This record gives sequence, C-alpha cells and structure tokens, in this order.
Amino acid sequence: MASGSAIRGSRVGAGPMGEAERGDAAPRVWISYWCGNGHETRPSFAEEAAADAPETWDCPRCGFPAGQDPANPPAPIKNEPYKTHLAYVKERRSDEDGAALLDEALAALRARRGRR
Repeated sequence: MASGSAIRGSRVGAGPMGEAERGDAAPRVWISYWCGNGHETRPSFAEEAAADAPETWDCPRCGFPAGQDPANPPAPIKNEPYKTHLAYVKERRSDEDGAALLDEALAALRARRGRR
C-alpha cells in the first residue's frame, strides 16, 4: 500500500499545466515607477498595453504614488482627517447662531412642558 501522504492520481515529476495546455503568454514589458521615498516598483504589462500604461502607480512598500520620472516623483496625496457631525455643524454656524438656536429650542421645550 502506498504512503498516506501521496496525492492520488499523481506521479513523481507531474507538475502544473504547462504552456502547451494554456497557450503562449503575451510578451511582457516592465516599466519602472519611483515614489517620493525612492522605492522602485516594476510592474509588468503586455507589450500591446505598454503604451497605455498609467502615469502613476501605488508603491507597494509605502503606499505613496509613484511616477515614471525618478528625479521628480509625484507628491503624496493629502488626506483630510475624519470630521464629526459637530465639526461640520460648527463650520456652518457661528457661536451666536448656535446660542440663538439653543435658546429657541429651550423655549419651545419649556412651552410644551407648561412652564416658562
């Protein structure tokens, strides 16, 4: 009896499907991109698509955008911090507007409760 760790139906030297079963791979071109931290990234593109390669590529090491000019990489994108609902309200209203709205709401609440 064969060993229990062998895969049934396989033989020594059998590998994954080769080029004959899948067809030939498209010719590839590697394009270099550099980020602001000096990292080089070289994604590959099909020769036919190399002319339409993107201007920028995200650096897999630091996440900064990378460009094709090593002397002039693109600047990192500025991310706005998360704002709370209160921060958006404070942008739209002044302190005087807020005080007036609070006084109006308190007056309406007191009127509903029957006291002044």
